Amino acid sequence: MTLKEMATQAQDSQRTQQSHTMIKRAVVSSFIFRFPPGQPTKPSVALFKRSGKVRTYRYHLAPISGSIDPDDPDPLAAAWRELCEETNLTPSDLSFWRTGKPFTFSDPSIGREWTVHPFAFRLKDLAEGGQGEEAIRTDWEHEGWQWYDPHTVLEDESLTTVPRLQDSLKSVWFEGTTNERAGRALATGLERLRADHESGAHELTAIALTVFRDYIVYTQNHLDAEWWAMIRMAAWHLIKNGRESMGAATQNAILSVLAEIEDIMEQKTGAEQKWDRILALIDFHLRNRADTAQQVKQSFISYLQSHFSPGGTQKDRLTMLTISSSSTIRDSILEAYDALGIQTLEVRVLESRPLFEGASLASSILSTFKSQSNSPDKHLRITMYTDASAALAAKDVDIVLLGADRISATKGVSNKTGSLPLVLSAKHVTPSVRVVVLSDIEKVNGTAGVINDELTEGNDSFEVSSAWRSDGVKGVQVLENGMRGSKSEQENSSVTVENNYFEWVPLDLVDTFICEEGVLEKDSIQEKSRKLGERVDRYFGTLQ
Repeated sequence: MTLKEMATQAQDSQRTQQSHTMIKRAVVSSFIFRFPPGQPTKPSVALFKRSGKVRTYRYHLAPISGSIDPDDPDPLAAAWRELCEETNLTPSDLSFWRTGKPFTFSDPSIGREWTVHPFAFRLKDLAEGGQGEEAIRTDWEHEGWQWYDPHTVLEDESLTTVPRLQDSLKSVWFEGTTNERAGRALATGLERLRADHESGAHELTAIALTVFRDYIVYTQNHLDAEWWAMIRMAAWHLIKNGRESMGAATQNAILSVLAEIEDIMEQKTGAEQKWDRILALIDFHLRNRADTAQQVKQSFISYLQSHFSPGGTQKDRLTMLTISSSSTIRDSILEAYDALGIQTLEVRVLESRPLFEGASLASSILSTFKSQSNSPDKHLRITMYTDASAALAAKDVDIVLLGADRISATKGVSNKTGSLPLVLSAKHVTPSVRVVVLSDIEKVNGTAGVINDELTEGNDSFEVSSAWRSDGVKGVQVLENGMRGSKSEQENSSVTVENNYFEWVPLDLVDTFICEEGVLEKDSIQEKSRKLGERVDRYFGTLQ
């Protein structure tokens, strides 16, 4: 063995020994952004100077950070806790903005291996009900703070920052790593996805693919490793920071596009031809989405014809019960009714608070039915029920029809809150009922996907209380004042209004899954989930 080989072996042995002796710690890294009125592309980011009392990185600039306890199921909850402890900021002062992709690095100088979970928050101004920067009151861990241009943080090497701060910042503020047009297109697209509480997952995926196409157009340059990493990171953000709770379909669609882009990049053709093919394939995926929806409807019709047609059970009436709003369910119900020889279709719909999507669905079904040329023997009966009347609505129904925003091999079907009590009530009141889930295959989430199946999407609590206010419920003002109460006021009393949009219905409670391929077996869901997890790891696993 040569001296050089011996030295290399010794270095490798030392690094291995260090990795075994290093203390591993998972931490959150939370950036607070401020946006001037009317200037959404000109933010400032707050950096805090760590005091001499902390154990590591004294006097270094840092975001708000802290350890994630082993008992913390959600890093975002840890981020909120650290923000409150170190700056006194709460959700009344901040709004959650973005999640960054976690990464791991070692610092041998202090014997630590850090796994960093970056987050970004927006400081609310007075117009949003916040106090602005007046709300920031630091604790003993910091001796000061100030606003910085994020470009300066990324480019000024003279700043004394904690290790890898720039990587943490780039993971939540991608605008600093791409050109202005591409950054604006992606940022605007994410805001559009997050704010859209009306479109279903199918429509949201089409929006995400369009945004992804625009981003690629604005980043046309060399088809090299740097570009490939950049568009994969943009894809990750569209899945994670768009509408994550409804993002399984987006995840599947974008991963399919990435796989095809990878194939194109390996072809022995010119760059111009490759660019044309990349854009054409996204256009192809967008056009084919309508075909998939039609295939789901045809599968549903075939299922009904085999179970409820007059030639089978001799039924002349079919009763369905559903919840919330889904374009797939809306169109499938009417097309199935038109294809069946059933005279009367009764559709029972839960109102679906707080946004009353059930009422919107019923209205759409009725309007579409009236606009069609229907036989005089065809009768549509729509009955609306309050959400609390699920058991009453379920009496003698043939089908409980659910959509799906996400399908997990372990958790079940994620659908609008109220779906689980609806299914449980129906199975108790009408044991013969069939619980049917109507969904695209792309709603299946991976076993190791970008999307966290433990995610609970919390939404504005005032969506709930606004309905009380408009109905003249007594005492609403007292409750709303309690919801806005200061930290000191909440030490002995507090008011919380939960407004979660989605909940899980276990797979064992679902009788039939219907997709574009027909009836989907539960084993197939598990296999598709596993394969998706492998694809997620391929395209995002090493991405930093």
